[in-house]
Amino acid sequence: MSIESFLSNSVDSKVVNNYLRLLADKTVNLELHNEDLTKKLQLNKHSFSKIPHNSPSMQHKLLWSESVENDQYGEYAELVLRGVSSRFRWIKPGSFLMGSPISEFGREINEIQHDVTLTKGFWMADTACTQALWLAVMGSNSSKFPQNLQNPVDSVSWEDVQVFLQRANNSDLGGVLRLPFEAEWEYACRAGTDTPFAFGENITPGEVNYNGNYPYANGVKGLYRAETRSVKSLRANAWGLYQMHGNVWEWCQDWYGAYRSNPVSNPKGAESGTHRVLRGGSWYNFAKFVRSSSRSSGTANFRGSHIGFRLVLL
Repeated sequence: MSIESFLSNSVDSKVVNNYLRLLADKTVNLELHNEDLTKKLQLNKHSFSKIPHNSPSMQHKLLWSESVENDQYGEYAELVLRGVSSRFRWIKPGSFLMGSPISEFGREINEIQHDVTLTKGFWMADTACTQALWLAVMGSNSSKFPQNLQNPVDSVSWEDVQVFLQRANNSDLGGVLRLPFEAEWEYACRAGTDTPFAFGENITPGEVNYNGNYPYANGVKGLYRAETRSVKSLRANAWGLYQMHGNVWEWCQDWYGAYRSNPVSNPKGAESGTHRVLRGGSWYNFAKFVRSSSRSSGTANFRGSHIGFRLVLL
């Protein structure tokens, strides 16, 4: 997005969405345009470190609570939605090998390895959607494991998530939140690795919540928790994303379908289908199903105590 196209928008309820998109555009230097932006948006001089909390159009909606910060994992920003804070990580554009090599233990036929390039970066939630956030937006919580609101919400269908997104976004925000596309999901899960897991060639229940009775390759049997865990209770990958492996399968936006073997840019999955993509494996699954490349799917109305989702911010 250029500064000219941003400034061409009128100052109305859509300005918040435009501002969020501008923040996500890493090619724009806000400091160079503060004067013009202040005049056009009628914002005060502090508006470039945070969106003003007293903005009438922001009440009960999505808020940047602070400016973009840096830590050992990279850039992040906190979002507050109906009183619940979530951290989003900036995922830079790049290329990677999606799928798995023929030699990978546990490989399925639907994991054809191919070159993928993502030309645009995106903000991804560092955890699966929590029960606390789901409850704040939806007003109820039907998860099977409700003992901790910091556990991921479970037992939600793809269609349920669409209702959540519609309520969370609000029409004035123009659709800021969405599900990740499958290629985005695997790219973020791998965090620059080409091994079966973001943590290397193998895993333990100390790193991933899966059925430890069925370890990966020649691994040793371990703990089977038989339930979800708090979303930040196990280690993050190199990009600061927690439990991309295990805990709950995560819905993606795509229709499920076969990969194309040729190099592709910004793939969006099949054009149509009967099932939506699920990624990451869960507390219920054998270790081989929580690999970075492992794929599953479900009908849009399917629910299970092993299924949740993760948000992406446009």
